[in-house]
Amino acid sequence: MKKRFAPKFNIRKDDQVVVITGADKDLATPRRVLSVIPSEAKVLVEGVRMVTKHKKPSAQSPQGGIVREEAPIHISNVMLWDAAAKTPAKVRRERSDTGKVIRINKKTGEAVK
Repeated sequence: MKKRFAPKFNIRKDDQVVVITGADKDLATPRRVLSVIPSEAKVLVEGVRMVTKHKKPSAQSPQGGIVREEAPIHISNVMLWDAAAKTPAKVRRERSDTGKVIRINKKTGEAVK
């Protein structure tokens, strides 16, 4: 996909989000975004969609064994967390006077971080 037509998302690494649908749905507990994968429209969220992987012994882990780790979920299944109101928040993007794009909470009109 060309960079010109690449989708733009309002969720970034280290944001606080809530899972709004799926097996790990919890609208009251914010979780941290570990990474964003824009090419696949997925995010890696701390403690969500834990999967079991069998690792072979290697130089980094001579023991190998069974490891539980997070798997990516679709970005549409999470919503940004508004810490002030303690609720999920819809966000819009706006260009500031300096030319930077800032995220703004649609309900309160305040900038997000």
